[in-house]
Amino acid sequence: MDTETAGDGRETPARRRGQGELEAQVLSVLGEATEPVTAAWVLQRLGSGLSYSTVITILTRLHAKQAVTRTGPKRPVLWQPVANEAGLAALRMRRLLDKQSDRDAVLSSFVSVLSADDEELLRSLLAENGPGTPAAPADRPEG
Repeated sequence: MDTETAGDGRETPARRRGQGELEAQVLSVLGEATEPVTAAWVLQRLGSGLSYSTVITILTRLHAKQAVTRTGPKRPVLWQPVANEAGLAALRMRRLLDKQSDRDAVLSSFVSVLSADDEELLRSLLAENGPGTPAAPADRPEG
């Protein structure tokens, strides 16, 4: 079992991270980079007692979700974000929607549970993009 050292030097069981928390932390660190970086660079900046293999696993999962890109077979492998935390959440939402047989019902149910403020924001975002025009995510590079 993983442990953390408390302020008084005692070792305590490590807090279990929430689903996606590590991915968000890795994306945040990658977002600080001015160029593609190695997994070791990410690990050093996370500074949370993670192993190198854990960071590689998270980067690989993010790559499978198309939230990061990586260089080809040459070494060292370099990683770069495609999406920030908000972009990753949007990718998850899109994948969930794509798995549903009745997209209309899912979207209708989603909109029906939005707060008035969120509904207004959604309306304004849709109006900005125009009818039938897919939104260009702000966290994705042009081109």
